[in-house]
This record gives sequence, structure tokens and C-alpha cells, in this order.
Amino acid sequence: MTGHPPDFINSIGDAGLKIFGGSSNPALTQAIAQSLGVKVGRANIERFPDGETLIKLEDDVRGRDCFIVQSTCPPVNEMLVELLIFIDCLIRASARRITAVIPYFGYARQDRKAEGRTPITAKLVANLITQAGAHRVLAMDLHAEQIQGFFDLPVDHLTALPVITEHIRTLNIKDGVVVSPDVGNLKKATRYAQQLQMDIAVIDKRRVDGAHTVAARVMGEVKDKTVLLFDDMITTGGTATEAIRVLRENGAKRFLVAATHPVFAPPAIERLEAADVDWIVVTDTIPLAPTVRQRLPQVTVLTVSRLLGEAIRRIHLNQSVSALFNMH
Repeated sequence: MTGHPPDFINSIGDAGLKIFGGSSNPALTQAIAQSLGVKVGRANIERFPDGETLIKLEDDVRGRDCFIVQSTCPPVNEMLVELLIFIDCLIRASARRITAVIPYFGYARQDRKAEGRTPITAKLVANLITQAGAHRVLAMDLHAEQIQGFFDLPVDHLTALPVITEHIRTLNIKDGVVVSPDVGNLKKATRYAQQLQMDIAVIDKRRVDGAHTVAARVMGEVKDKTVLLFDDMITTGGTATEAIRVLRENGAKRFLVAATHPVFAPPAIERLEAADVDWIVVTDTIPLAPTVRQRLPQVTVLTVSRLLGEAIRRIHLNQSVSALFNMH
């Protein structure tokens, strides 16, 4: 696993800080703690025979500043309930402040009523985390930035952009063009294009249903270019692979697909195999299934542990988190 954001102050000592991890991504929790020079807090997470979750803290947290690292990745509902129980457990153990560190925030795509008689589940989940007793949230690359406003508590929103762009620079791509797979992704694509000092193009895309999209035309020059596609997540792979089909028809030669969150829900692997992508770049906000590495050897996983660790350090010391991104 690679990924080297700029050097930060790595050690914070004990200093009243406690970092706990749920079941979703223990490797990331451990890496965050190591970046800060602290140990992961001890907690037992058990499942009763009927599926209920029990969490018992093994460390004293009274008066401590506590951070729970838990992505709400598959199994989404189980990881979400575990996060809520962890928050309640810390409250009842008299933690001074509780920050829910959610590298990947599930249900984020349900951020509006796309049609009648449907829920706005992203708001519901935000309400649940708030009512459970969290004092603040630290998240990374939310599917829609307005989700920050769904929480009635402070939200620090990070982006993996500095980690991903640093890695891409090492690839020495000379003929690159950043392509937004749809108009809604244009803002994100523009940020990457500016950081990488590349031209930008846009695909006019129409969504057929929840799992299928159809790309219509390309606005911009991609002939004989290496195309870089950026998104917040790879779920079914439909957006990226349909874009690659159209871009290849328009003369593009090589393809890099990058996303913060490697969800890889079926049939993402099959689609990316068929698309013949040259590079796939993701981060460790979600653990990568072994089958993904086996079938997609061109995948590179970058770690966001030091970026999250530095944000945690700044929150703990009441320093600016947004200043992180003024360094790049």
C-alpha cells in the first residue's frame, strides 16, 4: 500500500486522546494511530447468536477526547449500527468529546428525493449519528458536499485529492487529460486538472437507472490522449466503463480511473476487466476484497491514514483543519 502526503507532526503522545476502531477497517485504524504515535483503544466487539452487537470498552475514557474510526461500508447496516452503539458506549463511559471518523459515509447517494415516495436516507443517517451523541464528524469525500449540512453538529470534510495527485505525478503521464464522466462531476474534475496542470474534457451522460448509465458525447479533445477519470467512489463501475467506451471511440489511448472509495459492488470487477483499464487508483477508506486484487492487478491502493491522522491531531488540539489544504 502506498501514498505519502506531505510530512506532518506524527507524534501527539497520550495527551487525553483516545482512538478506537470498529469492525469495518481495523488496518486503517491501526495506521492512523501509528501516524499519531498512540495505541488503538481497547474494546471488545461481540455478536450475540441472534445478531445483536455488544461493545465493551477495556480502556478508561472518562474525560478523554475520543475518536471512533468506522466506515459504513458493506455490510452497511451492520457497520452503521455498530458505530451508533460505539458512540452510546463512550457517552455512558463519560468521554469528554466524541468524534465519529467516517472515512466512507454510506447512504450518501440518497441525499434527495429523486422521485416520489422515497426517503432521504443520508439525512436520516446524519440524524441517527447526531442523536446517538456524537459531538462532531470527520468524513472524507462525501458523495455530495451538502451532506455536511444534514448534521446538526460540526463536520470536517477531507478530500483524498492531495494523496491521489501525488501518486499520479509519479506516473509521469505527459499526454494526460482529465475527463469529467458527467456534468455533475465537473467541479471535482476541475480541481484535479488544476492540481495536475492538465486540460479537461466533459462527457454528456444520461442515467438509465440505478445501475446503468449511457454516455452520449465528449466535449473536449481526447484523441491520442491518456484519459484520467476521477470520482468519489467506484460502486458498480458503470459510470467509468461507459465513459471509457465513448472515450475510446473518440480516440483516447490509455485510461486511468481513480476514486477515493473502492466499493466495488457487483458487477464492477467484470466491467473494469472488460474495459481494459491501464491504472486503477483507490484509497484504503474501505478494505479491498482479495478478489479485487486477484482479478484487477492494475489496482493501486493509497493510504489516507496520515491525512486522517493529521486532521484528528488538529481537532484534538483545536487547530484549523481547513488549513491542511492550504499546504498543497
